[in-house]
Amino acid sequence: MLFRTIEDLKSKSLAPGVDIKSLSGEKMTMVIFSLAEGSLIAEHNHPNEQIGTVLKGSLSLIIGKEEKVVKKGDFWCIPADVPHKGRCLEGPAQVLEVFSPPREDYT
Repeated sequence: MLFRTIEDLKSKSLAPGVDIKSLSGEKMTMVIFSLAEGSLIAEHNHPNEQIGTVLKGSLSLIIGKEEKVVKKGDFWCIPADVPHKGRCLEGPAQVLEVFSPPREDYT
């Protein structure tokens, strides 16, 4: 199926206050993150390149050793295998991210 609505996608909880809805194709995965104020995304890394933007709210994002507060309209790119983590500062927040290759653990 080529078209989906946000309501079509199943929600998955990654951590307290962190829920996702995702859609994967052959070469990438797109994910909407819904974050409650104060929620944490623990430090992790993965073999997928990751590009994202804030749609609503703000987060403290640490990529490698660089920290930045990102807000609506800000973008970032996380290379494969680079450790990163985040905390929702102003919530609820919504983040759109794209991963390549696809995140098999998000489907």
